[in-house]
Parts: sequence; structure tokens; C-alpha cells
Amino acid sequence: MTETAESDEDLRTAMHRVRTEVGKAVVGQDGTVTGLLIALLARGHVLLEGVPGVAKTLLVRTFSQALGLQTKRIQFTPDLMPGDVSGSLVYDARSGEFEFRQGPVFTHIVLADEINRTPPKTQSALLEAMEERQVSTDGVTRALPDPFLVAATQNPIEYEGTYTLPEAQLDRFLLKLVVDLPARDAEFAVLRRHADGFDPRDLSAAGVAQAVTPDEVRAAQRAVRAVSVTDDVLGYLVDLAQATRRSPSVQLGVSPRATTALLAAAKAWAWLGGSPAITPDHVQTMLLPTWRHRIRLRPDAELEGVSVDAVLGSVVQQTRVPV
Repeated sequence: MTETAESDEDLRTAMHRVRTEVGKAVVGQDGTVTGLLIALLARGHVLLEGVPGVAKTLLVRTFSQALGLQTKRIQFTPDLMPGDVSGSLVYDARSGEFEFRQGPVFTHIVLADEINRTPPKTQSALLEAMEERQVSTDGVTRALPDPFLVAATQNPIEYEGTYTLPEAQLDRFLLKLVVDLPARDAEFAVLRRHADGFDPRDLSAAGVAQAVTPDEVRAAQRAVRAVSVTDDVLGYLVDLAQATRRSPSVQLGVSPRATTALLAAAKAWAWLGGSPAITPDHVQTMLLPTWRHRIRLRPDAELEGVSVDAVLGSVVQQTRVPV
């Protein structure tokens, strides 16, 4: 085994330890934790959707602690302003000059809590940060910390007091993960932990420890980018994207940005599994969480009860898989 391969294996082991640490505080959300890891490794962002009370916020807080990265929480409300997110110029009476005061987006992991409870104008304050990893104010561009991840939570849009996220905002999220209600065994385990004194506000007492360093995270991100892909698999990605645009149930299919996002997510999933190259299986596994928020159905299809996940499942079944 080469030195690079050994290093990759050490990094993978460290990343899997993150899942173990998160499991000390969050029960029954292994798939969501893996999705957060994939987004981090692919240098993307995550939208977590679920009803209130399924531990979305706790999950992100625990994930941050296991990574040992600085985290700031933004509670999105109807009266939140863009400057409350990115920062603003503040007059300093002592110097007689305006100085930039950083907003909470200047951190490694941003917990954008209930992001769909604020109007689109404020949501747009995250666009440059999520895409360019920088904030521009008064003609000055300021870089954000590295690594940088936005983990946003939202309740389903039919809930009272929520807004539909703009298409441009949705497109900035690498993955949309649906956080379901727990199965009976998982919910029993949650209750048992609380009965035994678990305090979700004190993660250290729960034994959640830092599993990786920021340098290891950056090294893992570089290793993910080095995962190879054949022309046949690239062609498969293109065929899948074009199939969404031809679907009779779809009004707006995925964009080229969505195709590159699926490539990045598949690379991260392949690397986590120890594969040196992505396969059609990796692509299929990551297709739903990567594309489900990037497709708009026709109104008549929605009225008939057609779901985006069902349409994407049909696209996968009807697209030829390279041998």
C-alpha cells in the first residue's frame, strides 16, 4: 500500500469516527449524518427538511462539535435583515470612520435555523457566501473561513409562517436531506437517553468529542477531488440530466450546475467507501438528495399527486446504465 493510500485510509477512518461521535447524542439519523459528511467533503451545503422536533438543530450542533469547527447559529425570522447575516459597516465614534463588523456567516459551519421563516431578500444574503465563499461589502471582498459549510434547516413549506426558498437559493445547496420521524426503536432509545439524564444543551456531558482536525478535513476534501471518473460515467450523468428535462411531469429540469453537483457528491460517497473511482451505483445513490430540490414539476402533475422523488426514480429506471 502506498503512502497516499495509507493517508487516505487514515482520513476515512477519522471521518467515520465523526459519525460515531454524533451517534452519542443523535439516534436513528445515520443517513443524515452521512449526508452532512458528504456535503462537507464535497465542499457543498445542506438543506435539512423535517417537521419540528426531529433533532435537526441538535444534529448540526453535534456534527460541528465532532468536527471541532467553529459554529454560529442564525435564527431566521421575518424581521431579519441581510446585514444581520453577512455583516455591515458600523460607525466608530472614536476613530470617526466606518468599520466592517462581521456577521455570523464568518465561521466554519453556519447553522441557518428555520431558513424558510425569513423573506427571500434576507435569504439572498447567503448566496455569495455559499457560492463564492466570500462576502462583498462597500466594494471590499472578504474571504470566509475554510472549511465552510452552511447547514440550513426548514419546516415543510405548507407550515404557517414560512416562505418558499427562491430557485437560486435552493440551487446553492448540494444536498436536500429529508429528516423523517424516527422508527419505534429509535424513538424508544431517545426517550431512554432523556430518562437517564441526557441534556441536549450539554454535548460534552454526552461524551461527544472532536474526531478530526481542520487540517484533516481539508486533506480529505483534496482526496475527494482526486477520485477519478470515466467518460462512460460522465456520459451517464449527462443522460440522467437530459432525461429530467424531457420528462412530461417536469416543468424545469436540472441545470449543468446540478450535474456537477451530482458528480461532486458521487465522488465524496465513493471516497468514503474506499473506491478510487465513481461508478453508476454511486451516482444513483446520490441522485435523489442532490437533485430533488432542483426540479420543478408541472402544476398538473402536482395536482395528480406526482412527487419529485417518484419522477427521479423513473428517470433512473429509464436511463441506460453504462456497462
